[in-house]
Amino acid sequence: MTKTQGPTNQLATPRGSGIATFMGLPHSRSLDGVDAAVAGMPSDTGGMPGSRFGPRAMRDASASLRPANAHHGVSPFRHLHAIDYGDLAVVPGSVRRTLDALEAELSPLYEAGVVPIGLGGDHSLTLAELRAASRVHGPVAMIQFDAHTDTYDTFYGTQRYNAGTMFRRAAEEGVVDTAHSIMVGLRGTVYTPEDYQDARDLGFEVRTMDDCVGLGIPQVIADIRARVGDRRVHLTFDVDCIDPAFVPGTGSLEIGGFTTREALGIVRGLGGLDYVSFDVMEVNPPLDTSRISATCGATLAFEFLCLLALARRGGADQ
Repeated sequence: MTKTQGPTNQLATPRGSGIATFMGLPHSRSLDGVDAAVAGMPSDTGGMPGSRFGPRAMRDASASLRPANAHHGVSPFRHLHAIDYGDLAVVPGSVRRTLDALEAELSPLYEAGVVPIGLGGDHSLTLAELRAASRVHGPVAMIQFDAHTDTYDTFYGTQRYNAGTMFRRAAEEGVVDTAHSIMVGLRGTVYTPEDYQDARDLGFEVRTMDDCVGLGIPQVIADIRARVGDRRVHLTFDVDCIDPAFVPGTGSLEIGGFTTREALGIVRGLGGLDYVSFDVMEVNPPLDTSRISATCGATLAFEFLCLLALARRGGADQ
């Protein structure tokens, strides 16, 4: 088996000791031989203040995670050379300059075949990932877990770039393949009755929370897989997709969402797709309670690593 790089030995080193990296992964900017890189995106200029601290909080919470996944029967760091790439450049006060800076820093990862796992930060930042991914792969499919479509045109008359507009911009720019993209978990109050239809008109498939309850988790998984097919895909997870009873630390609370158990069930059912990147967004530590939301975000990021490891395992874990 090829030697991989992973976290420190938790049976020999106390969890929570040392400098905070994701799950104790080595902090490195070298991409030589790297399969996956966790990267912080500490900006909330495009959304509610507070999520700029999300990457740090998720790294901190990740110290409590153990390095194997009992559900999948996989130890991801036996199959992946993974690093913590540190935080990417942002420009406080400017969404557009932040997007440009992130795209520039992310592009070398995609070009090297490294799968970025972004820790946000507000959800507007996903546009930078889609731009960087499309430079290498062309328009990518997107699986979006979210309470909201984020396909509005403008806010306050002229504001075209924020955490509620980025997926309209992505469709307009041609960096996302809307014909193979799907939004899952939409719910809550909307600005107009046509909001969901607006997303469909851009080409996105939509599964509202009502759809998910009616169809059931296995069918939702099947629908996602059918929509994406064999396309290269970016998975973005806004934690407001989960009910605020389970994830209170986020900026746009909408009751009636997934439980953490349901969210894990769907994500775990999405192995075997051609992932080029992932992110978990909108963890807002100042609004969090006992690190519940940060722990959820960190766990999702770990599950993303496990999906990558499953594709590389090729047999029983050992």
